[in-house]
Amino acid sequence: MKIVVFDNQVDAALKQLKKQMLKDGLFQEMKRREHYEKPSVKRKRKMREARKRRRREQKRRVIR
Repeated sequence: MKIVVFDNQVDAALKQLKKQMLKDGLFQEMKRREHYEKPSVKRKRKMREARKRRRREQKRRVIR
């Protein structure tokens, strides 16, 4: 990830960086890695995320 700073506008660059990190899901990843996650909990989370992705895909197909 690369953010270019123009004319010492650090605040704007930080805002852009945070937006990009949110889009890429890095904040969620950091939160998840803060504490140990049991394998059973990890498996359930991944299944839940997969269901969510599938529902989202089906919703997009219905709209088109």
